Amino acid sequence: MAALPLLALPAGPVSAASYGTPTITLSAGYLSGAVGATGDPTVTVTVAQSGAAASALTVAATASTRTSVARTGDVAVTGTGTARTLAVAAQGVGYTDLTVKVTGLGGKTASKTLHYAASPAVQFPSASRYLTGSSDASAAVDAGGGYVVVADDESNVLRLYDRNASGAPLRTWDFGSALGVSKEIDIEGAARVGDTIYWTGSLGNNKDGEIKADRQTVFATTVTGSGATTQLALAGSYKGLRADLIAWDRAHGDRYGFAAGAASGEVPKQIDGFNVEGLEFAPGSTTTAYVGFRAPLAPAVTGGRALIVPVTNFSSLPGGSVHATFGEPIELNLGGLSVRDLRRNALGQYLIVAGSWAADDNSDPYALYRWDGQPGSQPVKVLDLPTTDAGGWEAVVDVPDLTVPGARAQLITDDGSADLYGDGTQAKDLTHPEWKKSRSTWFTVS
Repeated sequence: MAALPLLALPAGPVSAASYGTPTITLSAGYLSGAVGATGDPTVTVTVAQSGAAASALTVAATASTRTSVARTGDVAVTGTGTARTLAVAAQGVGYTDLTVKVTGLGGKTASKTLHYAASPAVQFPSASRYLTGSSDASAAVDAGGGYVVVADDESNVLRLYDRNASGAPLRTWDFGSALGVSKEIDIEGAARVGDTIYWTGSLGNNKDGEIKADRQTVFATTVTGSGATTQLALAGSYKGLRADLIAWDRAHGDRYGFAAGAASGEVPKQIDGFNVEGLEFAPGSTTTAYVGFRAPLAPAVTGGRALIVPVTNFSSLPGGSVHATFGEPIELNLGGLSVRDLRRNALGQYLIVAGSWAADDNSDPYALYRWDGQPGSQPVKVLDLPTTDAGGWEAVVDVPDLTVPGARAQLITDDGSADLYGDGTQAKDLTHPEWKKSRSTWFTVS
């Protein structure tokens, strides 16, 4: 039998009909940036196409609804695999919708919309990063390995961030239910001893002068792991520190007017108000904590001194059955400013973030002071902090060795009241968490 002839195979590429329609997904549909920023948050673009290798697909921005904010050429997509990284370089303040298109083999395409918002340029952009997911950062504690746990005074959520990168938290914890609170604790201060982080609410009334029990909460969390593997577990709480402070002040002749400042109807952010914002342990102590007051000043007049009250059994309060005991109060000359945060290192060196007692503090002066923590010594100003950018300085993450030239400290702002995007909306009221953000900035402090 004669051999059958071989059939010739068609030359050239497989027909376009053999390729499926590409798929494209975004890790987030909303993204925030800042004009002139370094290391803004990014979005991961995941693409695929049946019948085609991922490397054959191209991804690009093809349209912008507001080119004054960002143009298609301001969108950079890097990577060649299934997952690509998309970054935007903002041109101006405001919002724009960016069309992100994947083009596959056979000319087939698919698109997604990325909702982008850009805030104004800030001083020191190369030293600044943005912590997204919340705009009301109020206290921060180093978690080791380049990570930080940040509290929010508008919710009871604690968030773990990479200190050196902009973006969303790696992990979050909300202990509200376990603490038995239904409203915000108004977390304003934090301090770490070993594997325990202590947190305190402001202990004051709300902005309308209403007494809110949840704001009187002090609680502790136990830390396991470090850096990116950090985990927190609730380790007890105490809700009597406000009452203890008022009773102690009354017993000493109403020296600081705590009872009057904390009375119903009294606004906490006034020169003779009652509002706690700083927490740190005394030199060499794991039991005595310094409670730093935003208000009142001592005396409660323009140019008055900042007030710190030592709580000598602070570590025993969360989960315990004792009342607070107090040491001799400390009055510090911070140039008429009050304590907004307080942080100590292992060498007993302190940094104090000083700011106004008033609620209009975004435009009021801020300064950073160094101190040795000793009641008989006065702080020394390190620098005046910039106030032209949005947000008020609220937290210092940790304290470097202040004897080393060029040492840097990282400070974090509360941007909750800021109009970040020029539309009259306060950041705390934005509808998308990806657009909410606080700013961290490194400053040279020695």
